[in-house]
Amino acid sequence: MKLHELRDNPGATKKRMRVGRGPGSGKGKMGGRGIKGQKSRSGVAINGYEGGQMPLYQRLPKRGFNKPNRKKFAVVNLGLIQKFIDEGKLNASETITEEALVASGLVRRTLDGIRVLAKGDVTAKVELDVTGASKSAIEAVEKAGGSLKVKTA
Repeated sequence: MKLHELRDNPGATKKRMRVGRGPGSGKGKMGGRGIKGQKSRSGVAINGYEGGQMPLYQRLPKRGFNKPNRKKFAVVNLGLIQKFIDEGKLNASETITEEALVASGLVRRTLDGIRVLAKGDVTAKVELDVTGASKSAIEAVEKAGGSLKVKTA
């Protein structure tokens, strides 16, 4: 293959619609904008504009703030971990790490770490090594005879 032989896949590019080019084009005269009014004119940006009245988003009070360095955890429920063990996608005999959870397909990506929650129940004796866990999840795993180690950063 040479550079002059490169082509887009058929149907990958579409010709743009030429608006206002006569009745035969199907988009002539008004160009699909309807009749008169602000939206038929050029240079219109109406998002949130209320005709000079103070817009709703400015009338409402501001509350709280968004923490700029907040952590986002991937969440895993105990019931899903048990399901993956039953299906043979996770090995309960060895320590289940975050890498093992990603490799099994239970979690797509770790983000800032994986946090285990107690939805569902676990019957297998598992050893989990994750970034975070709820108290009830730790209790449930220990009740089943396993252990849940939480990393502290």
